Amino acid sequence: MSNKTEAAKLHFSFVLETEAAAPEEGRRHFASKLQFETDVADLIYDLRKGNTDFTIIDTRSPKSFALCHIPGAINLPKINAETTAELPKDKMCVVYCWGVACNGSTKGAMRLNELGFRAKELIGGIEYWRKEGGAVEGSLGSDAPLYWSIND
Repeated sequence: MSNKTEAAKLHFSFVLETEAAAPEEGRRHFASKLQFETDVADLIYDLRKGNTDFTIIDTRSPKSFALCHIPGAINLPKINAETTAELPKDKMCVVYCWGVACNGSTKGAMRLNELGFRAKELIGGIEYWRKEGGAVEGSLGSDAPLYWSIND
């Protein structure tokens, strides 16, 4: 193997393999991303400050919700015109499910948008909420399973 090939292998970078976007293009991308999601720290902060200008929606099963959920959350595993009839449309919805491996919150947020609600996904769902020390309610509270099970 030539020294040039060896040097190229030593200096290869997955991080630098694809060039980063221009600053303004990057700003637009990240600003857009923030319109679709929020993180646990921001939600905990707002709740501690008494901000209730949003509705927290748990899209997991009623059984999972009963075991452990974010305080103040409502359980809507099926989102449609009937189940959302009482929700205020002037409040943004923060939607969560199990975690990053679960797309229940993505589907829920999409359905809410289709029904005329504004919605954001909670990054990491109940998993990240609990890992970051968020308070929980439910019959098992913090002793509830952290992940979804096929038997749920």
